[in-house]
Amino acid sequence: MSTTPTRRLTVAQALVRFLSVQYTERDGVRHRLIAGTWGIFGHGNVAGLGQALLEAGEDAMPFHQGRNEQSMVHAAVGYARQLNRLSTQAVTTSIGPGATNLVTGAALATINRLPVLLLPGDYFATRTADPLLQQLEHPVEADLSVNDTLRPVSRYFDRVTRPEALIPSALNAVRVLTDPVETGAVTLSLPQDVQAEAYDWPEEFFAERVWHVRRPAPDPYELAEAVRAIRAAERPLIVAGGGIHHSQAEDALKALVDATGIPVASTQAGKGSLRYDHPADLGGIGHTGTAVSDDLARTADLIIGVGTRYTDFTTASNTLFQNPGVRFVNLNIAAFDAHKLAARTLVCDARAGLTALTEALSGHRVNSVYEAEYGAGKARWEQVVDTAFSAADENAVPTQTQVLGALDSVVGDDDVIINAAGSLPGDLHKLWRARSPRQYHLEYGYSCMGYEIPAGIGVQQAAPDTPVWSLVGDGTYLMMPTEIVTAVQEGLPVNLVLIQNHGYASIGGLSESVGGERFGTPYRYRAADGTFTGAPLPVDLAANAASLGMDVLRAKTVAELRTALATARESDRPTCVYVETDTDSTAQAAPPAAAWWDVPVAETATRESAVRAREEYDRQVADRCRHL
Repeated sequence: MSTTPTRRLTVAQALVRFLSVQYTERDGVRHRLIAGTWGIFGHGNVAGLGQALLEAGEDAMPFHQGRNEQSMVHAAVGYARQLNRLSTQAVTTSIGPGATNLVTGAALATINRLPVLLLPGDYFATRTADPLLQQLEHPVEADLSVNDTLRPVSRYFDRVTRPEALIPSALNAVRVLTDPVETGAVTLSLPQDVQAEAYDWPEEFFAERVWHVRRPAPDPYELAEAVRAIRAAERPLIVAGGGIHHSQAEDALKALVDATGIPVASTQAGKGSLRYDHPADLGGIGHTGTAVSDDLARTADLIIGVGTRYTDFTTASNTLFQNPGVRFVNLNIAAFDAHKLAARTLVCDARAGLTALTEALSGHRVNSVYEAEYGAGKARWEQVVDTAFSAADENAVPTQTQVLGALDSVVGDDDVIINAAGSLPGDLHKLWRARSPRQYHLEYGYSCMGYEIPAGIGVQQAAPDTPVWSLVGDGTYLMMPTEIVTAVQEGLPVNLVLIQNHGYASIGGLSESVGGERFGTPYRYRAADGTFTGAPLPVDLAANAASLGMDVLRAKTVAELRTALATARESDRPTCVYVETDTDSTAQAAPPAAAWWDVPVAETATRESAVRAREEYDRQVADRCRHL
């Protein structure tokens, strides 16, 4: 007979208790892994996880009430990113629509390599109630449920059909959540009858566990090869990706750059790796990058990618790196990404790798002529930013870039700016002056409309004393404003900058450039010919935000906007600054793209706009190259 101490709990109670004692540790600092649970309850989880959370209490597992399942995932992801992936939150939903609403958020988490634990309810494992309310009946796969839609967007998925199966499943879930390479969305699908089933659990299952987040050092051979390549390069360029932030490697990057003079261009995820006024920081790279970064990238003979996935925006759809002799060195903790572009690999932690490179490159520095060249380019670009941000008439309706300029004049070094979709990411990547590592929070791996408001809540929870700004256009706002209610309920002073430009401005511009003539993108009444080209719709999004409980400040001019932003920053309540921007074609706009992006254009068409767009497409695509 076994003498192992046991505790009788339901599966849901056991899972909550287990999660409450899981910790991460890196560099000697410990963090609680699951800092709280978001939930919306239905018949699939109310009597299981709902009861377990109530019984555990707020000290063991804080609970947050959500309004939309997708947005709960976004909030948890924002929380995890702010804390460098060392702590996250869980999300529980009912079966059916509640569970499938998780899919978009799960995809975002996994694509961005950000940990989140999903706990959707599922159908009866015992099949005693069959078919269940909201059950998907498949004629040849009886064990299939709608939760299986989460499999391709989860880094780990398991359906816990028996109590004892929870033990290995929960341990594997935490293993993946804490793995710097494998992390992303983790899904434990929980049949509602199993959630409520009691079992005698070994006490060891509830022992406190600390999961060490490793920092693998570079392989000596790979390090030597990388050093040889860097010493031989005349025009090296570092591409800083999100892995630098995840590893908290910003100081290590600065040390390398200070020692060698190698300039740095940043992806959307990597922006802020260097402070904007560092002499070697050239801003964003790629389709939404700065002119100085993209010009240097075209002539660079060595690209040193650090923690980047090399998406099509970064590489300008493989048209950016034009030097015939260009080679790549990729420092990445994930071998999958390190091997991209036929690079020499340095598979290791970003901070460990950058520190090793700095030591091994002792005494090496790029040519002073090269430093002077990119320094002059940086100075020219700063003048471009000044022009885009400034307003000749403070009493005029602001353009979108002037909105950013007004915000730039108000924020502090540690404020967090959140955005994900529309025309704002391009303007921000080109123009925003990032003052600290966590200030620039752009979700551009999935570029998910609706991310900004719930992510702002998650960031505010993770950094309660930090001013947080969620920047949204009208299109994004209409996708997912529901968590405003949560911010009001929790007393979280998230600031919402709501820009009204009457439609899908980003896609409208893209549509025009590819021969689509802005079809289906404005928010307008139908005209007599049936197209959406009539008067703007009479919607009042500011009134909507106010109806959800926010304080609302309306700004009609640049001067009013600056005052409203300053007032919002000092407020201790959720506050919306609403501004309608000047979208006239003659208005001051952001600088044009300095690099291409491949969006295939109709190969044959009768409309002149599409014919011209195809001619331009054929001209641009000729520059594409495969780096072998």
